[in-house]
Amino acid sequence: MPERSFAIMIGFVAMIIVGSALSAAAQTQTPTGPQGTSLTLPHARTQIEIYPRGPLYRRCTDWYELQHRPSGTVLYPHMHCSWVRG
Repeated sequence: MPERSFAIMIGFVAMIIVGSALSAAAQTQTPTGPQGTSLTLPHARTQIEIYPRGPLYRRCTDWYELQHRPSGTVLYPHMHCSWVRG
């Protein structure tokens, strides 16, 4: 039984190595368009940009509220935010 588990482990490691090599080879190839021109793929934006109209700022109000639950009464935080002109 130990020889079989060792063989399975070696096979699994070999599959990981071959898969990562194939993945690296696929990433290095550049897609080509008509007449051999290379295509570049658009990159996704990683951040959200907000451009509010005029001088606005975010005003938040927060409060605590008692809520009755089966385990007992608990103090629960709440918050409400809105954009206001400054």
